Amino acid sequence: MTFDRRATFTNERTYVLRLHRDAVPADGRLAGQLEHVPSGRRYRFASADELITCLTAAAIAADEPPPPHHPSEHSP
Repeated sequence: MTFDRRATFTNERTYVLRLHRDAVPADGRLAGQLEHVPSGRRYRFASADELITCLTAAAIAADEPPPPHHPSEHSP
């Protein structure tokens, strides 16, 4: 038997999900931010549908270079 030694989960598909303090998943109220770790791109969402849309957009954009950061801008 031969084992595939490649990683099952790659860093290119690593995300951080942050839920807003007012989110109540048990009630279906989701709001927060999704961050694609390798690129640093962040996506805000206000519902489960928007979260899926953000995840899809993040996966599609993963092959594109991140936008330039301007010192006058800051992340909330």
